[in-house]
Amino acid sequence: MSTDNGGRRHGYQTDHTTNGADGASWEEDWEDDYGPAIRATCRQIKLWREGAGLTQQELGDAIGYSLGMVSAVERARRLPHPDFLAKADRILGADGKLAAMKKDVEEARYPKKVRDLAKLESEAVEVGSYTNTVIDGLLQTEEYARALFGLRLPACSEEELERLVAARMARQEILTRHPAPLLTFVQEEATLRRPLGGRAVLRHQLEHLLELSELRHVKIQVMPTEIEEHAALSGSLRVLSFKDRTAVAQNEVQLTSRLISDPKEVRILEMRYGMLRAQALTPRESLAFIRKVLGEMT
Repeated sequence: MSTDNGGRRHGYQTDHTTNGADGASWEEDWEDDYGPAIRATCRQIKLWREGAGLTQQELGDAIGYSLGMVSAVERARRLPHPDFLAKADRILGADGKLAAMKKDVEEARYPKKVRDLAKLESEAVEVGSYTNTVIDGLLQTEEYARALFGLRLPACSEEELERLVAARMARQEILTRHPAPLLTFVQEEATLRRPLGGRAVLRHQLEHLLELSELRHVKIQVMPTEIEEHAALSGSLRVLSFKDRTAVAQNEVQLTSRLISDPKEVRILEMRYGMLRAQALTPRESLAFIRKVLGEMT
């Protein structure tokens, strides 16, 4: 990632929402930075298979995959699952050369917009997020994320659903990163009460918020509906700050997530987020509020 003299950050584009489940398409989009590596891996699978004197059908039978899947992988029409690579490596005697590609292939399975956001988050020293419709993606349980993506229209396939859930969980590595960034969240009260996935899923989600709040670098605040003053009525926003003292912001609307790098606009959103944190309940008050909502569910 690079910056220009005005502090703008280059190299990342997000075209669809990231914390919710909306988006124009969830098709696999690895034809970018990972494209050459994936195509090379798929060619290597074919070369190792031919070198072993096996047909695609024979390889498929040996590793438990269909002829169609083996063919699609060798033509780089489908990404090989890490299990596919591990088994093919063993059957074809590749001595770890195919299995070594598992990490790159696994990362390529995630939507590019998620990889871009995760890259930004991995470089940030501070992340501030206000979410007004759902629990922030970095705070979501796996069950909550699955329920959220399951509500998306048009509906995604089971394979797409699992890929998106896995990508969301992978982003949460930032929670245990060392050195730990400062992570602050302001959640609208409505997000704590909307039973996405059912009451049991919401109860587990609220319990998860209480657990995360015990981390010293995580601060969760609640914006109660009854508060009259609200600095972010225009919608959800995120602000990410970096070691070089630059920052980017992000806001989301239907089908679109906009990455903002213009310093003037970033400062406006930083100001709004700072004011919002002052207007919301303190972290301690917010914990009591979450416990209250949780108690109302029993």
